Amino acid sequence: MPMSLLGRRQFLKYGLAAASAAGLPVPAFAYPDRPIRLIVPFSPGGATDVAARLWADKMKPTLGTVVIENKGGGGGVIGATEVARSQPDGYTFVFGNTSTQVLIPAIMPKPPYDAVKDFAGVYIMCLSPTCIVVHESVPARTLTEFIAYAKANPTKLSYGTAGAGTMTNLSGELFKHLIGTPEITHIPYKGSAPGVTDLAAGHIPMMTPNVGGPLLQFHRAGTVRILAIAAQQRMKAAPDIPTAIEAGLPGMVAANFNGLFARAGTPRPILDQITQLTRAAMAEDEVQKSLIKSGFEPILDSGPEEASSMVADELARWVPIIKATGFKME
Repeated sequence: MPMSLLGRRQFLKYGLAAASAAGLPVPAFAYPDRPIRLIVPFSPGGATDVAARLWADKMKPTLGTVVIENKGGGGGVIGATEVARSQPDGYTFVFGNTSTQVLIPAIMPKPPYDAVKDFAGVYIMCLSPTCIVVHESVPARTLTEFIAYAKANPTKLSYGTAGAGTMTNLSGELFKHLIGTPEITHIPYKGSAPGVTDLAAGHIPMMTPNVGGPLLQFHRAGTVRILAIAAQQRMKAAPDIPTAIEAGLPGMVAANFNGLFARAGTPRPILDQITQLTRAAMAEDEVQKSLIKSGFEPILDSGPEEASSMVADELARWVPIIKATGFKME
């Protein structure tokens, strides 16, 4: 049960005193003293939403009320823009990913925010690889067979994603580029969840989504078939599924990082406090197992510097690929 207001104040009082004794910077005011907003820039039920809700649940006993607001659309740009324009007071965060923090600023002609200047990284919680998945009716049981089928029937295929400009969209375009099938049509959704639902129902033949819990359930039930994981290594949650590299498609590596970002200018003591609480939560076996079950690879030691470095490194890696594929915001 959530602790009382008095209990939370006592926790903050002694927790901040302990942090001060350990040499950590602490805010010169009681924080938080009102609910914290966590913007999830995608629809409910998707991979990013699952990780965000896990974080919020773990923070509530110490931070109090964390209000989750799903603001999907535009590949995540709508929700991320709201946080980029918010007050840097530590009461509004975005649970962003590679799409919102790297791809959108890199591909939009006039992006509404600068991912480096307008945000402060807090903590990267986990990685979520994308995958190549097809409906059970598609006559291919391996990635090699599907590539042959796609080359023979490119105009008959379409693929769903979590939205235009997302990592799932770039993953699909990278796949098309690598196998030489530009005719495959892109179908953007407002998040992965509605796309996966349509895939399972047979409304679309293919997706390149992040590997989440619901998708793995459909895969194990035989409703859909995950042909390959777009990662360097097999996933802990699905060690039986090969990587695209193992399946014969070098270069097919596309994963989302998922993590917490604040408005640039948010006081560093607040960022440090949130980081310490998040790191403590990530050290729990229960949290790690929950993330792995949902298709994530947990990151146990992150922070503001690591989050900022992740954004910079991914920008350096993806910009050349974006140019090579001719990837554009639709």
